[in-house]
Amino acid sequence: MKAIVRERYGSAEVLKLRDVARPEIGDKQVLVRVEAAGVDRGAWHMMTGEPRVMRLVTGLRRPRSSALGMDLAGEIVAVGARVTEFAVGDQVFGTGTGAFAEYATAKPGKLARRPAGVTAVQAAAVPVSGATGLLAVRTAKVQKGQSVLVIGAGGGVGAYAVQLARLAGARVTAVCSGGKADFVRSLGAEAVIDYTRTPLTGRYDAIFDIAGNRPLPLLRGLLTPAGTLVLVGAENGGAVFGGLGRNFHAKALDPWVKHRLKAPLSIAATSDLEHLATLLAAGDLVAPVDRTYPLAEAADAIRSLEAGRVAGKLVLEL
Repeated sequence: MKAIVRERYGSAEVLKLRDVARPEIGDKQVLVRVEAAGVDRGAWHMMTGEPRVMRLVTGLRRPRSSALGMDLAGEIVAVGARVTEFAVGDQVFGTGTGAFAEYATAKPGKLARRPAGVTAVQAAAVPVSGATGLLAVRTAKVQKGQSVLVIGAGGGVGAYAVQLARLAGARVTAVCSGGKADFVRSLGAEAVIDYTRTPLTGRYDAIFDIAGNRPLPLLRGLLTPAGTLVLVGAENGGAVFGGLGRNFHAKALDPWVKHRLKAPLSIAATSDLEHLATLLAAGDLVAPVDRTYPLAEAADAIRSLEAGRVAGKLVLEL
């Protein structure tokens, strides 16, 4: 089968299209023929091996696995002996291992059935980013009439956070570059702050800081007295630890202040995917696909993501 692989950490130049053996599944796994694969910041981290602390798990000097990609949508072509949730022929979406390939393995607990009327490309843009946005909204306990600030609203997670906060009845202010202002307004943001020109101001019941590393005192200064700050991702904090230091600081400070300071870890579980699928099928949620690339151009997709040229999500279409 065709697959995007990398044998070492580095920039997009390490990505190669190769013929590799189709992966084998265990008793509790399924094999998915991939129709579309989402491209997110997690793929960039796995490609570069940064922050370097992650290499304790992924491999110190070189990746333990050459496969890349998590988000996928496709058809199940084989099921493990102990899998009862799905059958061969089911159209599914979710997260798997090695999604940047014609076939990928996945665990049933991280998949859901793709509803009728939702394309594979749309579904592949949902799992990691959609589940993370959903977790942020739930963690902040967003309610009708509240004011929510979404920093990084023009990216994949931000695009879902804007929509889901709006669906919860909140007034959403989006922070992004000026070129993405119309995009985030189309998702339901009532106000937009161009961070390249305007400092952050106002008071908010909830703040989602996505893929940033702004100081905690600055962010807390924008919260209402009982507001909630949700830190999403761990970016821009250095090559070794990224933004993890700020996340740990927030967790340590949380019990001692009136503000709620949270840095939850997102996992795209079946129940979350099913909830998002229901919203998609009903037209209440939009999969924010900027554009698609063929599998062979995965490196170009990663470069676009890294350069910040993407409004929403990129998807590899097989």
